[in-house]
Amino acid sequence: MQLRHTAAAVAITTLALAACSSNDSSQDDAKPKALATQKQSKDPAQAAGLPAEPTGAKRQQLLDALAKAAPDTVKYEDKAIDAARNQCMAINGGAQKLDYFASQRFSYKDVTTTKAQGKALNEALKSTGFCKV
Repeated sequence: MQLRHTAAAVAITTLALAACSSNDSSQDDAKPKALATQKQSKDPAQAAGLPAEPTGAKRQQLLDALAKAAPDTVKYEDKAIDAARNQCMAINGGAQKLDYFASQRFSYKDVTTTKAQGKALNEALKSTGFCKV
């Protein structure tokens, strides 16, 4: 009988200590969780460097800049806008071989973009400020 009481007392003490220590650590963890929530409140796509889809005059300005850099790329305007947004994600993310990837992203259907045109497209995206998020 004494053994049961001792075992029960040990179990209760262990649970009490665990409860106390878990409350203390949750208070310590509250600040990092709050900071993490603030950082995550930004749209994940925007956090990854993807600019919002341009509309109106901004869309036309972007298409004009792309056409100046590589005229055929705007033959399919929606594809050009998508390619520009994706290329911005690479630029904003510090990717390597940006000229090559631009030439790949802006090649679709019957439009072929060279690496030299890819470089010009990157410069256009940067100079227009479109890639800033």
